[in-house]
Amino acid sequence: MDNVFLAGIGTFVPERVTIDEAVERGWYDAALRESSGMISVAVGGDTPAPDMAVSAARDAMKRSGHRPEDIDVLIHTPVFHQGPDIWSAPHYILHNTLDRPIPALELRQGCLGMVTSLRFAANLLMADRDSTAVLVTAGDNFSTPNVDRWTVSSNYILADAGSAVVLSKRGGFAKLLSVGSVSIPEAELLHRGGDPLFPPSVTLGKGLDLEARTDHLREQWAKGVVPPVFHLGDIVNETVDATLAEAGLTMDDITGVAHSGVAWEQVENGFLAPLGIDSSRGTWEFNRRTGHSGGTDQIVGLDHLLSSGRLEPGDHVLLLAAAVGMEVGSAVLEIVEIP
Repeated sequence: MDNVFLAGIGTFVPERVTIDEAVERGWYDAALRESSGMISVAVGGDTPAPDMAVSAARDAMKRSGHRPEDIDVLIHTPVFHQGPDIWSAPHYILHNTLDRPIPALELRQGCLGMVTSLRFAANLLMADRDSTAVLVTAGDNFSTPNVDRWTVSSNYILADAGSAVVLSKRGGFAKLLSVGSVSIPEAELLHRGGDPLFPPSVTLGKGLDLEARTDHLREQWAKGVVPPVFHLGDIVNETVDATLAEAGLTMDDITGVAHSGVAWEQVENGFLAPLGIDSSRGTWEFNRRTGHSGGTDQIVGLDHLLSSGRLEPGDHVLLLAAAVGMEVGSAVLEIVEIP
C-alpha cells in the first residue's frame, strides 16, 4: 500500500444484554454459556442498521479532520437486511452524513466486509490521483422476527453494531501497510446446506437457522457424501503470512489483533492458536462482552485497542476476519498516533 491512512474511526455499540439474563429467560443454552465464554451481547432493539452506520460515520468524519467535500466515494458493507427491499442503504447513509452527489455503493462480503472494503477503498485511492478520501461504513441489527440471535449458530451470538472509517491519502492515525484475503470456494456449501437457491429463503418468510444446515451436512456425510474438509487455521496462516510479508513484518511485530467476536473455541482454535499467540494479544475480553457484530467486529475491536491504552505510536495491528464462502482476510496497520 502506498501512503493510504485511516484518518478517522467511529463506532456505535448499543446496550448489552448479559448472558446470565439470556439463560434465565430461556433464550440461550446454559451449557453454551460455559463453553462459549460469552458474558454479554450488544442488542440494538429497534434502531435501524443504517442509523447505526450513520452515527459511526459522523463520529469518524469528525475525528478525521476531513470535510464532506474531501470524500470521493462512500462504501457501505452490511451483512444483514438494511431496510425496505429495492432501496439503497448506502445513499441513505450518504444523505444523512456527507449529503454530496458522490457515488455510494454497497459491498457484500459478509463478516469480511470491512477488511475487504479497506482493500477496495485503498486501491481506488491509489488508482485515482485526484482522489483524497473514502468513507467506509458498516451496520447491522439482527433484532428481526426471522432471526434468533441466541440460537442461529452455536459458534457465536449475533450482535448489533455500526462502524466507520475514513481512508485518506492526506495522513491519519494509522497507516495501512497491507491487506488481502484467501478463499475456499468449494466451502460455500457449508453455509448453504440443503437449502434451495430459489426462491430465496427470505422471500418465503423462512427463519435463519445455520445449525439446521450443519445438521443436513452431517446427515449427508453419514450417507457417504463428504463435505469440504479443511482447517480454518491453515487458511488464517496463509492469509496472515501473505499480508505480513507484504508489510515486511512477522507476528512478533504485531502488538494487537482485532479478530472476529465468535465463541471462545472458534477464537482459540481458528485464530489464536494458528498464529501462536494468546488471548492477551487479541480482543477476546472485549469480544466476549459484545458478541459477533458481523463485519463490524474488526473496527470496534480496533477502536477498543486504541481507547483502552493498549497501543502507542509505532505499534502494528492485525485486523483478522473470516466470512462465509469461506474466505479469510487480514490487514496490517502501523499506528501513527492515538486519535
